[in-house]
Amino acid sequence: MSWRIEAAEESRGTAGALYAALEERILDRDQARASAVYYDLLRARRPLTELLAEIVRMHAPYTHVPYHERIDDGFVNFVNNDHCLLSARATLNLAAMLDGPLAGLPMAQTIWYVPTALDIWNQKIARAPGHYARGFTMPPGPPPAPVVYWRDQEPLKETGTLRERLGQWLTLVHRGQVLEAYRIFLGLVEEPAHRREVLAELVFAGLIDLQDRSLNNRSYTTGHKAFRARATVELGTAIGWEAAHDVVYAGALDMAVGPRWYSTYEMACNAITVYIEGAHISAIPYSGTTPRERALLSNTGALTETEGAELTEILLHEPEPAYVERISALLLAGKSPRRILDVIQVGAAEVILATETDTNFSLPQHCSEYCSTLGWFYDQFDHPQRLKLLFVAAAYVNQAAWHQARTGDLRPAAIKPPAGADRMTAGQILDRMEAAIVSLDGPQSVAWTQAYLDSGADRSRLMHRLALVAASIGNDPHNQEIAQCLLGDHGKSTAPNRERLLLACAQHTARHRKYGDFMEARRRFDASMGLS
Repeated sequence: MSWRIEAAEESRGTAGALYAALEERILDRDQARASAVYYDLLRARRPLTELLAEIVRMHAPYTHVPYHERIDDGFVNFVNNDHCLLSARATLNLAAMLDGPLAGLPMAQTIWYVPTALDIWNQKIARAPGHYARGFTMPPGPPPAPVVYWRDQEPLKETGTLRERLGQWLTLVHRGQVLEAYRIFLGLVEEPAHRREVLAELVFAGLIDLQDRSLNNRSYTTGHKAFRARATVELGTAIGWEAAHDVVYAGALDMAVGPRWYSTYEMACNAITVYIEGAHISAIPYSGTTPRERALLSNTGALTETEGAELTEILLHEPEPAYVERISALLLAGKSPRRILDVIQVGAAEVILATETDTNFSLPQHCSEYCSTLGWFYDQFDHPQRLKLLFVAAAYVNQAAWHQARTGDLRPAAIKPPAGADRMTAGQILDRMEAAIVSLDGPQSVAWTQAYLDSGADRSRLMHRLALVAASIGNDPHNQEIAQCLLGDHGKSTAPNRERLLLACAQHTARHRKYGDFMEARRRFDASMGLS
């Protein structure tokens, strides 16, 4: 391809043989031996961006699925989205939060996970081993080679204005024309002058694809296409777009893979008409943005503590359309959409804090990551439709809260620091917090986090330790993904109660379901790097 840098020996110097060995062991689904190669690469001081580019190149062909739903003997099942790319993004961010040899730990978790995440389509029906086949009995004999469902493609150059070509691409995504949409996107993203607008549209396409119900469902899109698009942008930017073709292949092609749900976003579009414009919905086709909608994006007003608390209460406990009405009123009163989103992010964190069942974090954790992704989208791009997405995020929090309430799992508990914590040093409190998280004691994890917050000690030490313990827990990238989102959002938030994000980070890291020996990758890393 014209802008792809091939994975040739000369581009990696003396590390070429190591990368070849790493790829072979990943395709053999051999976690331990793949990790051993990574330790050698780390000792060789290979740069993180090179490591990330190589690992994405290795897994990209095998982490797509033909569809994200399947009907097995009359029963609808969901085929999970790929977490390999998301784990790489978490690595990029968590490594920056750590220091010294421990900065290599997040990548160790990605390397540990990737061999278990190839060809999840066959994993879901027990034809291949891996993360999604835990608990199944595999057929005798060696596992089959992972399948490539969507081959890489050549770019397709279209004519017309940029807006026309982006509209054509999004239409093809909407219709599920996977390969044609991907080829057009490749052609678009090759144009440096337009790349930011193209990437913004990629993330927008992910953000509007969100389910409209969840109770009694296990087949729904929880925002993963938005997360995948964000990972594409962040990794491509870090690696350099001239070398990021494999990242685009891993992230952009999936946008058109079905099923796709846009009804929540449609609600948000109509909310602008009804609650912002004060007009009635009719059968005529609508399009674009209104002058008032665009003007509201420039609002700068901050929410008071009372306004933030009231919005949170509505999001968590009142049915639709209460949150639509309140957000509309705040916008019309001059409040900043981005500052409203800060409060919505805290609302998502509150749902995590009120969840107690380790197998019931799916909606809360994905909701929090969606709200984080939208905040990042606001900060990175001036996309014209982003005001509508504020209502989508609020709908997601409201839906997640009602889901948890209806499944008996929206039970906020009073948080009290442990007795005697006020006589301990900051380091002693952090040690106890880490021990509680690793022992999967949610209440104590949150209590010790609150003790640290109450001590008034440097928040950066707390965030460093939360990042470290999240990077220590393996076998599921959610352990790293959600933590780095909550930590990153805390650093940007203006919400008066933004420290609830840090409490939610401790809660999720401790309580979200763990698989197998979740500390094995950390122990192997420590032993190999001389840290144990």
